[in-house]
Amino acid sequence: MGEVLPMPGFGDLFTDTRGDERTMRVSYHPEREAVVLSLWSGSVCRGSFRLAADDVGRLRALLDAIEAAPAPPAAGSGGATAAVGGEVAADATEVIQTGDISGTARPAALPFVPAPRVA
Repeated sequence: MGEVLPMPGFGDLFTDTRGDERTMRVSYHPEREAVVLSLWSGSVCRGSFRLAADDVGRLRALLDAIEAAPAPPAAGSGGATAAVGGEVAADATEVIQTGDISGTARPAALPFVPAPRVA
């Protein structure tokens, strides 16, 4: 992991719903034209992602759409996800396309590192 810097003036801290001191820090670095999302477990950074400032609008649009989406039915309310006679209701399997993600991932084979042998 790279150098850990203090939280800049633009940023916020979010708590994971699972607890266990898991947090996500979001910070804006204008000198790098990037928003950094970092995942923390207590005081240890477990991973980070640098989002180009130009992509913030697209991320915001996605989060706005999530916020505006209707809430799912409460458990046991017999909503679209209820099972009928052991089968899932047809509309529960509907796939809603939220955006084109083709070509965004660049899969690459990880290098093979043989396991060390102990005599």
